[in-house]
Amino acid sequence: MKIIEKAAFAKADIFGIGELNKAYAQYFIGNSFLKPLTDPTKISLFLANVTFEPGCRNNWHIHHATQGGGQILLCTAGSGWYQEEGKAAVSLEPGSVIVIPPEVKHWHGAKADSWFSHIAIEVPGKNLRNEWCEPVSEEAYQQLK
Repeated sequence: MKIIEKAAFAKADIFGIGELNKAYAQYFIGNSFLKPLTDPTKISLFLANVTFEPGCRNNWHIHHATQGGGQILLCTAGSGWYQEEGKAAVSLEPGSVIVIPPEVKHWHGAKADSWFSHIAIEVPGKNLRNEWCEPVSEEAYQQLK
């Protein structure tokens, strides 16, 4: 479900685009937006709707944990990509579910010609931390079809 126009995407994104993601902007190519869906001061499970403008993607990263941990992505609008290191990229559409175990290097984001949103769920665990790595190269990203 590719959507290039922001106004059309805003109608399809049932959770809302949210605010510009300034806190993590250094780990993204392009603009991303964040809309928290749960309050981490009231519940231990954090969910957020993350929106990517066309061409936006996060850097390679790893969710570390000594027990539990990882991340789940529930794709809700637009069209995107997910890739684990050493594997082919996977096309994401509304309804796609990606389970990312801890310690797996990966990235995710929008396709070049579509806005994209997913709900990001941080899986509870012990000694959780994210390691942000290098950006996805423009050359590698442009080869995705």
